[in-house]
Amino acid sequence: MNHAVSQSITRKSASNLALAFVLLPRPKRAAMAALYAFCREVDDVADDEAPPLEARRAQLAAWRHDVAAACNGGQPRFAVNLELQPVIQHYRLPFEHFDQLIRGVEMDLDIKRYATLADLEQYCYRVASVVGLLSIEIFGYRNPACRPYAIHLGRALQLTNILRDVQTDAERGRIYLPLDQMHTCGVRPEDVLAGRYSEPYRQLATWLAEQARSHYRAARATLPAEDRPAMIAAELMGAVYWQLLRRLEARQFDVFHGPPLRLSRLRKLALILSTWARLRAGVATPSYGCP
Repeated sequence: MNHAVSQSITRKSASNLALAFVLLPRPKRAAMAALYAFCREVDDVADDEAPPLEARRAQLAAWRHDVAAACNGGQPRFAVNLELQPVIQHYRLPFEHFDQLIRGVEMDLDIKRYATLADLEQYCYRVASVVGLLSIEIFGYRNPACRPYAIHLGRALQLTNILRDVQTDAERGRIYLPLDQMHTCGVRPEDVLAGRYSEPYRQLATWLAEQARSHYRAARATLPAEDRPAMIAAELMGAVYWQLLRRLEARQFDVFHGPPLRLSRLRKLALILSTWARLRAGVATPSYGCP
């Protein structure tokens, strides 16, 4: 199956998710590129603020209808879904997960603030954990405990993303930090939108980082030992984002001053090699979620 469109989208993106594919066998790498391209396309619909809101809502509805056709043996119209359909069929990927992902993306059209951590975690589940649930079907696993592993790791990665991208999200008028905890720490929405770093903000970010850490720890504890080799790409993602979280902590979560926080290509290469080496050596525990 030709995956030219998906491969092109994956190559153009500099995402850490796409990076993790290098550790997969070629067929699974192509399947993940098709899944990633779908995720990228629907996410871009919500993030492109040039079209009117209702036009973006209609686009996402069209993506939902088209991927439903791909899942149900119909004839999808979008090039990405045409390439994704054999992957859906081969790995038996359920429409429910694609629907949940689109529901998460739709939340970005309507919701600019999250009242509680529970509200935020529902968003994280939809935009990140369900991607993990789809991915592990492609990776292959034997122990059903891989499903809660994927859910916890997805939430950990998304919360790390949120902490890293506070300023970028604020420029779009979005604040993902829970409002009740903002109030407890004495951080006002206008402070975040204006990019004001303060001790109360550091305390707020430290609290959210601990929520992320709890999910890293849960993922570390839940991953079945027999399925670690199959989850090597997910484990690389965990290692990359754990390093991002540690660097955020070292900067005391000040994302408002200085260059954007990114891992260098050299550092990412080192993580790829160390993840592969740990697996080859039979190291039984992930390299993230440690004290």
